[in-house]
Amino acid sequence: MTALKVPPDTSPAASPQALPAAYLDYNATAPLRPEARAAMLEALAAPANPSSVHRFGRAARALAGRARGQVAALVGAEPKRVVFTSGGTEANNLAFRLAIRQGGVKSLIVSAIEHDSVLRPARLLAAELGLPLREVPAGPDGVVPAEAIATALAGLPRPALVALMLANNETGTIQPVAEVTRLAHEAGALVLTDAVQAAGKIPVDLAGPGCDFLTLSGHKLGGPTGVGALVLRDDWTPAPLLAGGGQELGMRAGTENLSGIAGFGAAAEAARLALPTEAPRLADLRDRLQALMLAALPGAPVHGGGAARLPNTLCIGLPGLPAETQVMALDLAGVAVSAGSACSSGKVTPSHVLTAMGLPEPAAREALRFSLGWASTAADVERAAAAWITLAQKVLK
Repeated sequence: MTALKVPPDTSPAASPQALPAAYLDYNATAPLRPEARAAMLEALAAPANPSSVHRFGRAARALAGRARGQVAALVGAEPKRVVFTSGGTEANNLAFRLAIRQGGVKSLIVSAIEHDSVLRPARLLAAELGLPLREVPAGPDGVVPAEAIATALAGLPRPALVALMLANNETGTIQPVAEVTRLAHEAGALVLTDAVQAAGKIPVDLAGPGCDFLTLSGHKLGGPTGVGALVLRDDWTPAPLLAGGGQELGMRAGTENLSGIAGFGAAAEAARLALPTEAPRLADLRDRLQALMLAALPGAPVHGGGAARLPNTLCIGLPGLPAETQVMALDLAGVAVSAGSACSSGKVTPSHVLTAMGLPEPAAREALRFSLGWASTAADVERAAAAWITLAQKVLK
């Protein structure tokens, strides 16, 4: 297993004798896989636009086509229904646009633990278009009950759009997407599944749950930042966010990010091929980390620990110490973690995911997310556990 190489901290607070960092923040961004880097360099050497008809353009288009097939294979989809975007946020926004403009959606249902790239478009569109919106909370275990979504469906205008992520980015809890999709389709609703955190960590099969829209992001599984995908179950009439050329099935105007797409495809293939052995390896590392922490502090709450979780994710609280302080203290000890979603970790508000699970605000402010990935090692886990335990002991004095 290749050890992750992290550049030294050059900030004024960094110690010249600082040890190499232990990176446990894969749910924010996974380090670039070697396969993705090689594919990106190949694409960067291509001198043409994939839309050009000459041989150079055809060669560039072939690189994009290869990546499209690799991403499709990761989620059991048809390559022709993979639409490349700038990331998961754009993919989620595009799915809302399609559902409303082409699907005739008259109401929205979202789980309260969704990423902001789902929650915010839903709230914005509900306000702008006057659409009824229901936000369904999770149970104390971090799982959104399928029956709660069914109840919401029964009281709203049809057709509705239901948004439920496959796995939560903060707690790792796996959601009942297949059951919700079945109930939603019986009620004539469409389903959007954000699979950004799940893809490459657990098996994802579009044909299984049968959701109508599935979204992905390259940098969460070892591809580059700035590229993602919307995967469609059926053919849809284009409703692009940007007017322009007819790229990406007419869904996403603009010259394709060929190097990003190529890197995304290579990372998707590497993650898919490694999944049978990588998932249990990461689960063992995660469980070891959790066991070490709980042995030192048996009362520490593991949020989502009673439900099925992603194999790489641990969300744990340290009572009495704000998460932001914990993050800074661990960073000084050479351990990189997050206080919830990286997109929101700079905020002082408590995690909306944890409050949606019913946690009181003080507890929601004390949780850290440790997340592992393809380059994580046992040494990373031991170092992270030791740093957190040292911090906990200081708090408890």
